[in-house]
Amino acid sequence: MRYLYFIDNSRDKRILVFFILCIHTHFSISRRMISVADKHFNLNRNLLLLIGLWPYKNSKFARFHLFCCYSAIASIIIFQFTAFLTSKCTTDHIIKICSLLFGYISVAIQYNSFYINSNTIKFLMEYLQLIYSDLKDNNEIAIFEKYGNISKRYTIAFITCLLCSLFILINAQLWPDFIDIIFSVNESQPRRLSIAMEYFIDQEKYYYLMLIHFNASTCIGFFTLVATGSMLFAYLQHACGMFKIASYRIKNAIEIYIQSINLKNKNLVYKSLIYGIHLHRKAIMFSEYLISNFEMSFMFLIAFGVLTLSLNTFRLFQLLSFKFNIGEFSVACVATYSCFVYMFLANFIGQEIINHYNLIFITAYDVQWYITPLYIQKFILFLLLRGNKSFGLNVGGLFVSSLQCFATLVNASLSYFVLMYSMGN
Repeated sequence: MRYLYFIDNSRDKRILVFFILCIHTHFSISRRMISVADKHFNLNRNLLLLIGLWPYKNSKFARFHLFCCYSAIASIIIFQFTAFLTSKCTTDHIIKICSLLFGYISVAIQYNSFYINSNTIKFLMEYLQLIYSDLKDNNEIAIFEKYGNISKRYTIAFITCLLCSLFILINAQLWPDFIDIIFSVNESQPRRLSIAMEYFIDQEKYYYLMLIHFNASTCIGFFTLVATGSMLFAYLQHACGMFKIASYRIKNAIEIYIQSINLKNKNLVYKSLIYGIHLHRKAIMFSEYLISNFEMSFMFLIAFGVLTLSLNTFRLFQLLSFKFNIGEFSVACVATYSCFVYMFLANFIGQEIINHYNLIFITAYDVQWYITPLYIQKFILFLLLRGNKSFGLNVGGLFVSSLQCFATLVNASLSYFVLMYSMGN
């Protein structure tokens, strides 16, 4: 079994093996399930509970909560589509509608994919618990907890950005009313939502009711993006921790051999090398299993994300150049900022996975392998040869999550923006 790492298995076989391991884990490690979830995923759990997507809660109230959240997201998409029925479909109007419509569709895709893959989320959580339970070395436990704390800090940063965005968005919607109150304007100002939607009711009379629906649906949408995105980000951060532990085991094994050579230490060196390679392979399967289950939704998210970024960039340019409206401008700003940050973080964690995957091969190259016996040198040589095969979060065989991919997507968005601008002129 120790040499299975060097066998050129196909991706499907590795995913199948990982799935079997997850099923076995599901029935064998419930005794310490709570510790990892409480220690490193408590914030993610609370976020998912807010939108009804925590996979371990399946009561009738939880299902009703999930239905309400999904209905809110679906309703705002429907009311944007109905705007096409009651208004003249000019180019500017289509851009105004689609600039936010594609963003809400992305939210619905993410929400739906997380609900469908609830068992995947549970399996991955339990597999992390199995990895954590197998750690005996204090340094390895410290590495695992370090990456867990990193994921928590990122989650806190995501929540902070979420609250700031919602504060700006909601205040921009209420700003005209504040102006009327402060300056005691007697003339009644026409009240219209900053987003193009058609409710088939009088917008003047039911303005605040529509405003509540828009803000509530938008809040649920933003919480969906942050909750699901931070959960996936935390999982991949833990995968980085697994790669780090694997490289630590390789380095520690060689150092033990160099410091003192005896029969007991030889056996310890063999075990450390084997366990390091085995954990590295587990981290690969963990990452591939996650991506393979969300692959289809990620493909749609990439497409709609590029379109949303392009349309909102063009919308911002229009508002700054021709007609400035603080409500519409704030909505476009928040949408552009959110899309840009979400796209960057998705590719940033992919770059982290690539860097940590290569860490074990860098470690094997840097250690004093040349003073070890020939059979260990051969083992290191096989390991270095395995490093020639690259690994990354591959989505549909077209995109590998990385900073280079982020630059490509942003470049594509700007290209579409330039195309729309040239057609407008």
